[in-house]
Amino acid sequence: MLTIGQYVRPESLDEAYALCQKKSSVVLGGMLWLKMQHRSVGTAIDLCGLGLDRIEETETGYRIGAMVPLRALETHAGLAVLTQGAMAEALRHIVGVQFRNCATVGGSLWGRFGFSDVLTLFLALDAAVTLHHAGEMPLADFAALPRVTRDILTHVTLPKASQRAVYLSQRNISTDFPVLAVALSERDGRYTCAVGARPMPAAAFADEKGALAQGITEDSARAFAADIAARAVLGGNLRAGADYRCAVCEVLVRRAALALSKEG
Repeated sequence: MLTIGQYVRPESLDEAYALCQKKSSVVLGGMLWLKMQHRSVGTAIDLCGLGLDRIEETETGYRIGAMVPLRALETHAGLAVLTQGAMAEALRHIVGVQFRNCATVGGSLWGRFGFSDVLTLFLALDAAVTLHHAGEMPLADFAALPRVTRDILTHVTLPKASQRAVYLSQRNISTDFPVLAVALSERDGRYTCAVGARPMPAAAFADEKGALAQGITEDSARAFAADIAARAVLGGNLRAGADYRCAVCEVLVRRAALALSKEG
């Protein structure tokens, strides 16, 4: 059971950041995973009044507030075009519409959950996050920070660059956590493949051997997939063993590369 000593809705990010410095304080986010924990929270910080629930389009990209619900990302026309449908594909399996109406992008990324479809896709899309104190940094750098970091994630930025993207996942049932997830993007000839549900947090890999440099064919896609599966550290849990995940990883990466070729 989650118990909360004090509930606060700060009037500014500075106030929220100051409250967050206490070890007993927690930022609520969507509170969908937090409420399932057995812990005592001294101060629950609700960011609902700080205007972080907007998706803003700029000349260079999309600026997504941390309190934007996943459902808003799933149905956003601009993000659908930017990602060729990969955004909706990554989100549509997450529990149900009611859940996605409550879960937030900030909570999904801050938690760095091993099962996170959101983290997997955003890593492949070269996203950046903005922290109130630390400022802007690549999502990959943020994902590597210690979980004890006491800052507030305010925005996520997706560059509006010419790119192609594909998202695929393997699930035991449609609304379950993924057994394995793969997001692949191409931008100016540079390929980024993120592998999630390893079951550790998602990690991104470049095409270091240049397997796709001369174009995507059955053979090059197979070689690229074998390389990613060999480099990705995969483990086992109740949903699948490491060997099974390795086999699934190779299949999903190959399929993603071929799908990317069709988009081109």
